[in-house]
Amino acid sequence: MMNSLQEFESSSNNKDMINTNPMSIITSSSSSSSSMMTISSTTSASSSTTSPSSPSATTTTPSRYENQKRRDWNTFGQYLRNHRPPLSLSRCSGAHVLEFLRYLDQFGKTKVHTQICPFFGHPNPPAPCPCPLRQAWGSLDALIGRLRAAFEENGGKPEANPFGARAVRLYLREVRDSQAKARGISYEKKKRKRPPQPPPPPNATGTDLDH
Repeated sequence: MMNSLQEFESSSNNKDMINTNPMSIITSSSSSSSSMMTISSTTSASSSTTSPSSPSATTTTPSRYENQKRRDWNTFGQYLRNHRPPLSLSRCSGAHVLEFLRYLDQFGKTKVHTQICPFFGHPNPPAPCPCPLRQAWGSLDALIGRLRAAFEENGGKPEANPFGARAVRLYLREVRDSQAKARGISYEKKKRKRPPQPPPPPNATGTDLDH
């Protein structure tokens, strides 16, 4: 592993992960990130005043995707440090990624009806029910995509990427299918409608040449 992965594993925290809410981790990470950006913006403004023609005075703001990817990466790192026993990234496998996804379910906000629920398969149930809340398939799928990219951007090898493991792909497919049935919705990708084709030009060979 490269230095960035070693830094990812350097700190350790032995608190029980059950008491750690990843939402609070994301919030704290986001606030510290905002402070860093504020400092960076102030520095950039002062340097642009002294030398407006300098190329280094121009800074780019990270996209929303990049900010979310960094927060997800930090959250997963916190989860590994609080794992019992603590788990290093180099020893992380697809099975540990599945543990992480199941752990996140307790913070989900999507109602997933059980088979014994009278609203099973109904997209718009008319009344509340005691069925559990889970992470939506779309959220998990997007999360794994960001973590998979972050792993390789931080020095991980593609062939050793635990977020791309076959077990993770199968789990996401199972969640998609089960939630589609329970919620009565379809996750099939909608085909883009092709724009109407213009009528073909008149056939030049059919032009009357007789005068």
